[in-house]
Amino acid sequence: MAQRIALFWPGDARAIPNQLAEPNVEEATRQMERALRKLGASPYRVEGFLSKPHEAIERLGPVQDPMVGICVHWFYGPHTTDGVVGKDNPLLLASNFSGRWPGLVGLLNTGACLEMLGRAHSRLWTDAADWTADDAFMQRLESFCRSGRIAWDESELARHAPISADAAARAGRVARGLRRRRALLLMLGDTSMGMINGYFGPRLLARHGFAEHKVDQAWIVARGRDVEARRIDAAFGFVQRQGLTFHWGENGADDFTPASSREQLRDYLVVKDLVDEFHADCVGWQYQLGLIPLRPPSDLAEGLLNSVCRPESNGDTIACATEADQGNALPMELLKRLLLDKGLHQAVMFHDVRWGAMHEGRFVWVLLNSGSCGAYAFNHDPHTLRGAHSHRQPKLYFPTPGGSLAGESLPGRITWARAFARGDELWMDVGRGEVVKLPPPVRDAWWNGTTREWPFMAADLGVARDTLMAQFHSNHVAVAYGDVFDEMVALSLELGFKVRIFGRG
Repeated sequence: MAQRIALFWPGDARAIPNQLAEPNVEEATRQMERALRKLGASPYRVEGFLSKPHEAIERLGPVQDPMVGICVHWFYGPHTTDGVVGKDNPLLLASNFSGRWPGLVGLLNTGACLEMLGRAHSRLWTDAADWTADDAFMQRLESFCRSGRIAWDESELARHAPISADAAARAGRVARGLRRRRALLLMLGDTSMGMINGYFGPRLLARHGFAEHKVDQAWIVARGRDVEARRIDAAFGFVQRQGLTFHWGENGADDFTPASSREQLRDYLVVKDLVDEFHADCVGWQYQLGLIPLRPPSDLAEGLLNSVCRPESNGDTIACATEADQGNALPMELLKRLLLDKGLHQAVMFHDVRWGAMHEGRFVWVLLNSGSCGAYAFNHDPHTLRGAHSHRQPKLYFPTPGGSLAGESLPGRITWARAFARGDELWMDVGRGEVVKLPPPVRDAWWNGTTREWPFMAADLGVARDTLMAQFHSNHVAVAYGDVFDEMVALSLELGFKVRIFGRG
């Protein structure tokens, strides 16, 4: 009798994204069914999208056969994890490798959630039009059918790297500063959109020089009423004088007006005031989903916080992690402190690992997230917002009008990092890379093929595509211009993180 394998569709919590993605998910499912049948297996489907945690519990919980999640758009981690934790039947997350629908992002997030919960799983992807024609994909799928797991090469991962005396001294200074006064992370709500891998809590944070203070997002609405019009006027005038380009009313965005941007600046001022009140060092801003019908997107404010050039600035950035992701907030704050100690600009960018392709002999990732990328990425001038643009966020996901802080990231050497939880420990991934300048036709094809309204970074992360996809435990990454790689490895170890180094050696 052929081995039975259950295929399921992890979904978004919102009906419309699932409906729009369904043709692509259906096609990917047919591809997987053909591939499994070619290997002699007998696939069957779990009914419909899993769009709420209880649906994962009720539909996946009873399944004892091996399972394959079809990952072709953004979906929430609990819509898989809540139905598979406590079980040990083989589990595979499989995706087409496409930038149009962010299934890769969903796969990486859900894989990280499974890792945090200690649930074994495998990952697999292909960019072939016919999945059965991809020999490497089929060999790995056969391994899953035969053994229940897929092993990936780990030769580009290391636990140690040579650290110079200067880097060790710099890391030591930053660590001593955190021991004198631990960094306070102001959490505006909790992690959002099913990213349970992005919340560590005070018990784990306290071990590594951080504390958290949670503030209900209702404070943003309530305190926003008391922000004086003169402050909003001044902030609005400031960002325009500093070169931020607003694209009000363009491309059918008739509801995106100066009033929309002013409301975003209202929220920026509220959060700035909260940071001042609580003497916070960095911020995690949930925004979605509760504020979507109540306030404009937080992305303009997040990008400004991550910029030195911002209204009522004290001359510093406030590292702000979108979606209240502590796995990015921690490395953003640590990288910022190392950059400052080394005399480099302190802005640290927040991005999704969205998609990528080969360009001129190397694999280049499109790093792209709706918020939390500061203007420095677009101009390398801390004193201006030139090169930054604010486009109306897509109406499908952001019904209340408001803009992004977007632009094309300039080339340069980078250090990247990400924290994740494994068992009862926090780990820090660290790597070197380079932001590259793409020819305009390539840039535009890649940018338009993802989300054109969002900040764009084309980056070689210094590792093979498959290493990152197989081993990285997040859909998010923190990116800093400048080489503080040695310092970040040394500081992470000094603060008690387990460290994984990504690189070609």
